[in-house]
Amino acid sequence: MKNLIVVSLLFASFLGCSQSTNQKQVGHITKTTAEWKKLLTPIQFEVLREKGTERAFTGEYWNNHEKGIYYCAGCHLELFSSETKFESGTGWPSFYKPIKEGVVKVGTDTSYGMVRDEVECSRCGGHLGHVFPDGPQPTGQRYCMNSASLKFEKVVKK
Repeated sequence: MKNLIVVSLLFASFLGCSQSTNQKQVGHITKTTAEWKKLLTPIQFEVLREKGTERAFTGEYWNNHEKGIYYCAGCHLELFSSETKFESGTGWPSFYKPIKEGVVKVGTDTSYGMVRDEVECSRCGGHLGHVFPDGPQPTGQRYCMNSASLKFEKVVKK
């Protein structure tokens, strides 16, 4: 009987691991407020942890045209490629899709009397920005991100 219980628990564990959810695909990071404050700059903390927004045309990457990868500033998860970045005219870095499925999660944001689709990092839960259905093809999506939530690493050609 004991062996049957162990086998059942292992099987249930296996099934749980094989199910695909965003957090299981990329892992999950949990830190205290004090740990985040130590790790992040004040603007990064405000945006990533308190769901703030930087002013348009003030962020580091809104006008960046270098080739490279945009990572989460909180946990360094790859989020977007410069290949999918486009000029939206909004003053924030905009992308038409994440670098791969499962790296961001989308939820509902009802702050400021609006209903918007909020984008968060799947690994650390950091607020990245919002996604709107007015982007270019092939997706028609505009992932409007805060520069403060991102870190950019230029691709170095060999």
